[in-house]
Amino acid sequence: MAADASVNFNLLHRTCKLVVLLCFLHISVTVVFYIRSLDIRFAFVQNQQTYNNVTQSNQVRHREVTSHVQSQETQKNPDKKEEEPPKELGKCPETSPLLVGPLRVDFNIPVSLDEVKKVNPAVQPGGRFKPRQCVALQKVAVIIPFRKREEHLKYWLYYLHPILQRQQLDYGIYVINQDGDETFNRAKLLNVGYMEALKEDNYECFIFSDVDLIPMDDRNIYKCFSQPRHLSVSMDKFGFRLPYHQYFGGVSAMSKEQYLRINGLPNNYWGWGGEDDDIYNRLVLKGMSISRPSADIGKCRMIRHERDQQNDPNPQRFDQIARTRDTMNTDGINSLTYRVIKVDKLDLFTKITVDVGKP
Repeated sequence: MAADASVNFNLLHRTCKLVVLLCFLHISVTVVFYIRSLDIRFAFVQNQQTYNNVTQSNQVRHREVTSHVQSQETQKNPDKKEEEPPKELGKCPETSPLLVGPLRVDFNIPVSLDEVKKVNPAVQPGGRFKPRQCVALQKVAVIIPFRKREEHLKYWLYYLHPILQRQQLDYGIYVINQDGDETFNRAKLLNVGYMEALKEDNYECFIFSDVDLIPMDDRNIYKCFSQPRHLSVSMDKFGFRLPYHQYFGGVSAMSKEQYLRINGLPNNYWGWGGEDDDIYNRLVLKGMSISRPSADIGKCRMIRHERDQQNDPNPQRFDQIARTRDTMNTDGINSLTYRVIKVDKLDLFTKITVDVGKP
């Protein structure tokens, strides 16, 4: 009887040891996977600053190496003449090697313009930038219609400057601020931005962007294509789906040639809505079609807000859209009138305050 009890006790003891061993193994595996997941999430959150940090580090190393080599050459050949200037830069690649793909966009974190400037040291006054490693394939003017949306603009600058730099664009940011409290006119402000940007540089491409829309993937390139480009394809506001096939609102891109071909944008849409459908009609009437990135790459987030004052729905928009064929040749860039009140060359953007009149 005692022998049986001893056998049972030994069996129970070995079983307990096995269970403890299995528990320890399970905990170890769980900890390893948890640490790995933290590394992945941390890397994902940090993607916004990757470009600036790498670029600055490479520049510092390059200067140190160059200085050391020049010092040695001077010691060996004190009478040697200065080296010839470096060869001209080659063109940037069609697809930038700096892109990181999907981005985390969070509007709950506090953002200041000083912080944005600090993490974007390569941006020049007026919001100008061009890559140092190569010659950009396009010179792009980003036009933002604006009035009393300072908080939204901070987030836009915080996210878009790093994205545009990683896309290796030669770009400038133009915030077109409508003066006064008259009814808002988005399309007319975009026309003004086009005209004013060309006074500064010979831009080839124009991005027309609302201030509250942020792309969620830097592979959604803010440049022009052979056809007009709709960039805000799948917004969280619409459940990450295109609301309708003709939709051309939010963020769009047109080359200088495409823009002039449709006589620019309509000037007579006062208040919210309608101008995007008019632009779509103009493009179709001139034999062009809309190109878009895929729904995944074209994702973007909208900053939630109440509709601005003096931007109520335009009650005439449906009648105006129906008459695009009749109005496009007389209502556009060839009939644009406005008055520039002030131009501010700020650290991160050019702010142009204008009087565009009233309905």
